[in-house]
Amino acid sequence: MAVAAMTGLAALAAAGPHATAGTVATGPTARAGAPVPGTVITEWMGTVAGTVDPVGGLTTPEEAVWHALVSTAMYNAVVGVEGRYEPYRWGARGPRTASAEAAAAAAAHRLLRLSFPAAAPRLREVYATSLARVPDGRAEDEGVTFGERAADHLLALRAGDGRGAPVPFAARPAPGVWRPTPPGHQPFASAWLARLRPMLLDSPAWFRPPPPPPLTSVRYARDLAEVRAYGAKEGSARSPWQTETAVYFTELDLQKALGDHADRHRFDLVDTARLYAAVNTVQLDAVVTAWDAKLTYGTWRPVTAIREAGRDGNPATTADSRWEPLLPTPPHPDYLSGHAASGGALTGTLTGLLGTSRIDLFLSSRGTGTTRHHRYAHEYDRDVVNARVWGGIHTRTADTVGNAAGHRLAAWALERYFRPVRG
Repeated sequence: MAVAAMTGLAALAAAGPHATAGTVATGPTARAGAPVPGTVITEWMGTVAGTVDPVGGLTTPEEAVWHALVSTAMYNAVVGVEGRYEPYRWGARGPRTASAEAAAAAAAHRLLRLSFPAAAPRLREVYATSLARVPDGRAEDEGVTFGERAADHLLALRAGDGRGAPVPFAARPAPGVWRPTPPGHQPFASAWLARLRPMLLDSPAWFRPPPPPPLTSVRYARDLAEVRAYGAKEGSARSPWQTETAVYFTELDLQKALGDHADRHRFDLVDTARLYAAVNTVQLDAVVTAWDAKLTYGTWRPVTAIREAGRDGNPATTADSRWEPLLPTPPHPDYLSGHAASGGALTGTLTGLLGTSRIDLFLSSRGTGTTRHHRYAHEYDRDVVNARVWGGIHTRTADTVGNAAGHRLAAWALERYFRPVRG
């Protein structure tokens, strides 16, 4: 490997572990006995994963579809009764005498029950718990009726949206072109996400970025040198903290973190519903944007690029046929990083909704069993980008461009959706 391609890598990596010192935390402190206005929202969002994926077969991007649908149905149900914010693509209004809490529960219950009938017994239990907090009577009945209307409306909107449709990846193997990666050599997974009808955008291609750097460019060589040095499974230049960061970002419990944020900051029911709906829909559209780029550009992953560097035409790269990444490489192309794009969508949406870059988010990782406190948006963005490089599964360009696309999408979306009602 050329020395020039390695210039600055050590300094870049050294800045990482110290830049976010103090982000590791034991988690937020609960207030015993304090009422939680948005409990019905957090309760149902915590039910989604176990309902749509009881055996753990879905990927995080696939599961994101259902987080967006359920949170948006509840948002429409709540603001349709309470007002304050514009509903999502719906002009209906519920009775002012209706219970917005009952409406939210009914919307989530109906959407999930109709979509996953096998989960009906478990959903009935959650539904009964939700409605037990609402006094029996007219308000509850009106809320249930309106919430079911909200669910039916959203299901009708999303009919035929492309979920699970067969989408082929036709590109033939060549230098720079994606192909199934070791050790599993799985085909392009979830390619349908590239053609899924977005929730907010009119087309998956609206925020498609320019092509990645050419194989013969200096930037490409620099990207490959960095991921080769810091993303290797064995003999890596990573520090222990960098390794922990790479693993930490493999599986985060975002839905729980959003509920915790709403609770600690005393969000009411309406603002809690808005928080979940805005974050989940923008993140889903960021995933669609990333998969559109993956399908369009079809760039090979670092493990392929490093092993076949002798064929890329770049004199600054050399092949290592035995190189392996720290993390298993997901079965889809490098550019864009879906994780970095959805990370930018998350922080962009939070800063837009909160009016500050202090996002104050406690996120727990199933990968490491630890919780980190992400105080500011730029800290989260930096770490989510670094994590994919240090894990050996993405180039820095795929991460930074993806993260920027997520931010642009969030800014665009919040100018058009989830806005306060005028007057």
